[in-house]
Amino acid sequence: MATKTEKAAPKAAKTTKTADKEAPAKAAPAKAAKPAATKAAAGTKPNALQQPLKPSSELGAIVGTSPLPRGEVVSKVWEYIKKHDLQNPENKREIMADDKLKKVFGKDKCSMFEMNKHLAAHLKA
Repeated sequence: MATKTEKAAPKAAKTTKTADKEAPAKAAPAKAAKPAATKAAAGTKPNALQQPLKPSSELGAIVGTSPLPRGEVVSKVWEYIKKHDLQNPENKREIMADDKLKKVFGKDKCSMFEMNKHLAAHLKA
């Protein structure tokens, strides 16, 4: 039968292993900071969401004709929707299109989730 000291020895070994694992983890964040600084210095190319896109003439009637990043286009469309009170009062996820938005959406009603699909069709690189 095992004695108490033999049982305690494996527990002590486990604690030393976890202590060894923690030490390299502390060193890893310092290494991760260097590539981030390099990316910030070389960050001249915008990612796909920040790249300016040219809206079509139909979408340009709502957001303007100058190239805009996709996020700003969506924000301006939402401003237009709220300004003209085009959300369905019973179901706020549904957008009731007016004449300008019908040209973009291609239909009278559209859910807010479908809206991005329709906007993507009107944005060119």
